[in-house]
Amino acid sequence: MIMIHSDNTGMVIPPRVAQTQVVIVPIMYKNDDSNAMLDKVYEIKKQLQMKGVRAHVDVRDNHNPGFKYNYWEVRGIPVRMELGGKDMAAEAVKCVVRHSGEKFEMKWDGIADKTAELMETIQKQMYDKAVLARDSHIKEVDNWKDFMDSLNEKNICLTPWCNVKACEERIKDHSKDESMQKMADANEDEAVLTGSAKTLCIPYEIGNQNIAEGTKCFYCDKPATVTGLWGRSY
Repeated sequence: MIMIHSDNTGMVIPPRVAQTQVVIVPIMYKNDDSNAMLDKVYEIKKQLQMKGVRAHVDVRDNHNPGFKYNYWEVRGIPVRMELGGKDMAAEAVKCVVRHSGEKFEMKWDGIADKTAELMETIQKQMYDKAVLARDSHIKEVDNWKDFMDSLNEKNICLTPWCNVKACEERIKDHSKDESMQKMADANEDEAVLTGSAKTLCIPYEIGNQNIAEGTKCFYCDKPATVTGLWGRSY
């Protein structure tokens, strides 16, 4: 989960598994009514919690707002809400969505319902993005050359396979040997992936479906009994 969703800033956590789903950061200056602002952020927190949203108020006075923004972004909190003097006047909060960077204003009226809906929207967007990333890197192959070419292009492979352990062991050794040889033959400035290939799983939806009669294992040419998903070990 961390590998597929995170970015160069840090972790990006899906709402359903995030310990904290929303962090609220009050932005107070000398001329602001700090008591009124604190009352409002805790009121918003309570409303969110009553709707089942896991919320936290960051009122640390030894860090400025910029530090707090970075602190929570690195930890992947799905949504940050900011409340400053202008937001108080507008009866709204500024929302920043972690996974997309989207920024928008959310009015106080109905904020709990809107935030709960936002959590579901973020969850679906992150899921859809992950599925798209996975599917774009799945290649169906039925021979050794295409298998190795696809692995070297950072893909995972769906193949007809005999589902025999001894065959898998030979595939691991053969793919490792070819990878090491490719690395030895590469130019100094050429990036080469190394590592043996292994079965990741037999996909539930397609792996055990009837294999067409006469289909051979992509490696040993024995009759294929399953469709296997393969990737590289690092």
